[in-house]
Amino acid sequence: MTISKENLLQHNLPQHIAVIMDGNGRWAKKRGKNRVFGHYEGVKRVRELVEESVALKIPYLTLYTFSTENWNRPKEEVDALMNLLVETLHEQQKDLIEQNIQLNAIGDIKALPEQTQKTLKQVLNNTRKNTGMVLSIALNYGGRDELVQATKKISQKVKNNIILPEEIDENKINLQLYTHNLPDVDLMIRTGGEKRISNFLLWKLAYAELYFTDTLWPDFKKKDYYLALKDYQNRERRFGKTSEQIRNEKN
Repeated sequence: MTISKENLLQHNLPQHIAVIMDGNGRWAKKRGKNRVFGHYEGVKRVRELVEESVALKIPYLTLYTFSTENWNRPKEEVDALMNLLVETLHEQQKDLIEQNIQLNAIGDIKALPEQTQKTLKQVLNNTRKNTGMVLSIALNYGGRDELVQATKKISQKVKNNIILPEEIDENKINLQLYTHNLPDVDLMIRTGGEKRISNFLLWKLAYAELYFTDTLWPDFKKKDYYLALKDYQNRERRFGKTSEQIRNEKN
């Protein structure tokens, strides 16, 4: 099935897309290469995804770049991932500025290596005035950790009599999240064949449409992205309502 950009633009597109870019290591092993080779190839797909998202006028794109659990991988792979991140940030800074993309980072950034933090902060600062798509990279991020940290912050506010327990609501919790400046996710895409969310954006995924594909991330091209978007457009989003209610609201 051939899907054109023009066709996609004629229908409702997600405002916030989140992506779990899974399969880099397996892609490399299939080719007799080191896992790190797969991550370098995966960066190419990130660039293509960002370019397509800008062309489709997607306001928010969030990428699961490095999770809190990824520290458990072999040290040489973790070091290579951090070096790749620094290289990519340096290389893509100019393009981000030219494309009017605002880079955003979510997660426990302070636990990252010093050079990674330095480079990241530089690019964040240099793109903060951009008004186009918000590109968020989840670094040292875990959904449970995000909720734990938010709970601690709210508990401290209660302890200091800044807020009362009965004043705690969804909005106050949201304001304490790493993702407080992002809207709820509309579409979550996961490549690589696994069908789970792996501790990603637990709060923001509450009503997201989930799309899973067996395609490994380095093989995820424009046509695959378009298929995911078309699948999203064919779904009925009810948010707890009935189909009849949704139809009546449209009429």
